[in-house]
Amino acid sequence: MGIAHAIASNPLRSKADLELAFHQLAKPLIPYYSSGGARLALGVTGAGYAPEVAQMEGFSRVMWGVVPLIAGGSIDEELLQLCLKGIANGTDPGHEEYWGKAADYDQRLVEMAALGFALSIVPERIWLPLSPKARQNFYNWLSQINEHPVYDCNWLFFHVLVNTGFNKLGLPFDKEQMEKNLQRIEQFYLEEGWYADGAGGHSDYYVPFAIQYYGLLYAKLMSEEDPERAARFKKRAGQFAEQFISWFAEDGSAIPYGRSLTYRFSQGAFWGALAFADVEPFSPGVLKGLFLRHLRWWFKQPIFTNDGVMTIGYTYPNLIMAENYNAPGSVYWAMKAFLPLALQEDHPFWAAEELPLPELPGLSVQKAPHMVICRQPESGHIAAFNSGHLTTNEHTHTSAKYEKFVYSASFGFSVPRAEWGLSQGAFDSMLALSEGDNLYRVRRRNEETSISGDLLAARWKPWQDVEVTTYILAGLPWHLRIHRIETARELEAAEGGFALPLDQSLTVIEQEGAVAARSGFGVCGIAGIMGYGQAELLRVQSNTNLMHARTAIPTLRAQLKPGVHVLVSAVYGEPGACESFSIQDWQKKFKITVEADCLRLTGLPGNELIVEI
Repeated sequence: MGIAHAIASNPLRSKADLELAFHQLAKPLIPYYSSGGARLALGVTGAGYAPEVAQMEGFSRVMWGVVPLIAGGSIDEELLQLCLKGIANGTDPGHEEYWGKAADYDQRLVEMAALGFALSIVPERIWLPLSPKARQNFYNWLSQINEHPVYDCNWLFFHVLVNTGFNKLGLPFDKEQMEKNLQRIEQFYLEEGWYADGAGGHSDYYVPFAIQYYGLLYAKLMSEEDPERAARFKKRAGQFAEQFISWFAEDGSAIPYGRSLTYRFSQGAFWGALAFADVEPFSPGVLKGLFLRHLRWWFKQPIFTNDGVMTIGYTYPNLIMAENYNAPGSVYWAMKAFLPLALQEDHPFWAAEELPLPELPGLSVQKAPHMVICRQPESGHIAAFNSGHLTTNEHTHTSAKYEKFVYSASFGFSVPRAEWGLSQGAFDSMLALSEGDNLYRVRRRNEETSISGDLLAARWKPWQDVEVTTYILAGLPWHLRIHRIETARELEAAEGGFALPLDQSLTVIEQEGAVAARSGFGVCGIAGIMGYGQAELLRVQSNTNLMHARTAIPTLRAQLKPGVHVLVSAVYGEPGACESFSIQDWQKKFKITVEADCLRLTGLPGNELIVEI
């Protein structure tokens, strides 16, 4: 039985099952360790840093699983000895596999964090077995983090975790810089448990699997030395959990959004970190259910090679969606999800009976991440409607990962494969604009944004002489989009709905000004209400969608002369049979009237939207 089949059949009900899952992921890696044990070479695709650094990264990221396994009382002696050999050789300047000197903003500084965590909780297995010389080398190599600046974002915690390890061992540590970093992280705090990933940065999965995760580690490890800050981190984690839970569906899937999605089940690592730090925003049974269902969902996805190595991608191998910092071993940041292995069998997390999600609101307004999360209980569909951001982080596919109008846990989202035309661009849940040269611009950042209940608004400028004001009325399975476009140039517009996965059962439903499609997965559709000239189902290029390798996008088209235009569309997306679907059902939900100089949308709870024409 192959690794993918074996782990997919793991019931993941108990701590023993989670230990087995760790071994099912780690054992296939052993043949790929270097002879000196300090490098893990899992492939030949490149990243923005050298191959030897990428191989050190692979070694370090597996430690996020090894360390809690040991802390919880289970020892994989073969893997432990390999890790000890790798640490001794990797930190020895005289060894051919020496990890090398770190530079400012170096990837090595990132990978030191797992080793600092190891020194904090399992020194008897990671530190004491080393020879005196190897210990000194290990300390010297990690101490480089006190000599170099890191990026002004979640990276600040790497310094904190390494120095926490030094502190726990009674070794010299940089207390002053540690405090400065913690105070700087404090400046990233927003509200309701949310942080930005750096001043003015985005609030994405780096909040749960980085800033909140590290804050919970710190709270657990430093509760005696720094009780006030530890208590603050715990309180904020509990507040954050109350909103973040809305990002998860009952089946364990989560909304794909933002960068670094190839870290996969690290999305759910936060739930295990809450248990590790003894924070209970929900009952232990709810936390346990959230955590385990998430892993079950992931382990049923085709994310492994034939020999059991995890690939770059999201729900299938896919380099198109990757960032410049995604090396073959990068994906094992997902091992952060194994933190509950550090807990004993009688801990409330493991002793509790797994429970389903608590009753959650159908609409959750989350202003810090610029989101309105909608849930449709009948289909299990959840989606995050997005007002957009005033800044951009300039990472790969920033527009696709941060500026689409909606992100769905069922339909995923797409990234461009190339720059020529709508098929290569794969513009689901976006308005794409072209000057007629088959090159399209989409929203990249905004001039201003707002959220009022289920109504989101943004003003953005794809060109200096083109201004778009977008309104989104959030909802499932239908939602409404209105764009007021003031342009000094002639444009072609294309409005994309959700991306529907293709199969042999695909049927297309066409009516005047509207198009929908049904497959075995569900139904997606879009109806032009005002301003559009045609509707079509675009079969976009393969491997553009993160969740489904082959997709089609219901799309509306329009020709715009210089002047002011208003485009209005209703968009449908629902997984499952959707037997009662009608492409004109939007008329039952939205009431729109056109007057002499304005478009009026009524029937909104507490809102009336008027758009000047």
